Amino acid sequence: MKAPIILGIETSCDETSIAVVNDTKVLSHVTASQINRHEAYGGVFPELASRLHTENIGYVLQTAIKDSKIKLEDLSAIAVTRGPGLIGALHIGLQTAKMLAARLQIPLIGVHHHAAHLEAARFMQPILYPALGLIVSGGHTELVYMARPLHYELIGQTQDDAIGESYDKVARMMGLAYPGGPILDQLAQKGKPQYTLPTPKAIGKFDFSYSGLKTAVQSLMQKEQHAKREINQVNLAFAFQQIVIQTLIDKLQLALQTIPVKSVIIGGGVSLNQTLRKQATLLSQQTKIPFIFPPTWACTDNGAMIALLGGEMFKAGMISSLEIGVDPSWEIQASMQK
Repeated sequence: MKAPIILGIETSCDETSIAVVNDTKVLSHVTASQINRHEAYGGVFPELASRLHTENIGYVLQTAIKDSKIKLEDLSAIAVTRGPGLIGALHIGLQTAKMLAARLQIPLIGVHHHAAHLEAARFMQPILYPALGLIVSGGHTELVYMARPLHYELIGQTQDDAIGESYDKVARMMGLAYPGGPILDQLAQKGKPQYTLPTPKAIGKFDFSYSGLKTAVQSLMQKEQHAKREINQVNLAFAFQQIVIQTLIDKLQLALQTIPVKSVIIGGGVSLNQTLRKQATLLSQQTKIPFIFPPTWACTDNGAMIALLGGEMFKAGMISSLEIGVDPSWEIQASMQK
C-alpha cells in the first residue's frame, strides 16, 4: 500500500503549525509561534491565542502547501488536533480542517494531541511494543502504556500542576522571563547543592504531584528574604530541577519494574530538558531498554506529529465524521475509538 500523504494541523495552544507528511518523511513543516505575544501575561492568554490562530492559519497553510511541492489534490487525508487543549484555539484548527476535507472530499482524522507527542518518536526510529510513554509538557504530565500500535492506556498522571506549569510558576516567582522552563534548566546546569526542598508525594502509584513543591519554593524564598539573605537563583534552580526530574525518573523506574516493555518514549515540550535527557539515558543503560526522544524540532507542539499519527490512523480506518467537535479534556484512551 502506497504511504498516504497527510496534512496535519495543530492549534491546541499557542502554536499555529501545519505540516505535510508522507509516512515518516516530512515534506513541509511551518509554524507560527505566539510566545512573544503571551510573554507579558506570564503564560498563554486563551482569547489572544484564538485570535492569533485566526490571523496566522491562512498564511501557514498556504506556505506549508507551497513548501511541500505538492498540490492539495495529492493529499490523502486531513489530520487535525481535536484535543486536549484550549477550546477556542482547537476550534480554529478543526474548522479549517473540516473546510479542507469537505472541499477536497477526502477523510478527516481527529487526532489526540498527547498520543501525537508520543508517536513523534517515530521520526527517529520505530517504536518497539509494548512501550511505555511519558508525556511532559506545559499542561500535562502522564504515564501511558502502549500495548500495541494506536493503543494508549493512561496509568499515571499529575494530581495538580503539570511539570511545565510548575516550571513556569517557579520561574515567575524568581522573576524570570516566560517561558520559564528552558531558563530554569539552563540555570540549573550551573548550580550546586545549597537549598533543600521536599520530594512531593502522590497518592497513586504512578501519579505525580508538583503543587507542594511549588509552595515549598515560595516558602523558602520568603524565609530567605525575611532573613535578609540574597537568594542564589542558580542554586535554587538546581534544587528545584533536581527534585522535579528525580520524581520523573523514580516513577519511570517503578513502572519499568512493574510492567514489561520493550521501549520507552518521552515526548512533549519538557522532553527538551537536558537534565531529564541525561538521567533518562542513564536509566536506559541500567535497564537495557531503549529510550526514544522525538527529534528536538518535534518535541514542542507541531503539525508534523499530527500528520504522522493521522497517517497511521488513516491506514487503520480510524476516520472521523465531519460532524465531530473539539474536546478540550479528551482522555487518551478515548482516542482509540473510531
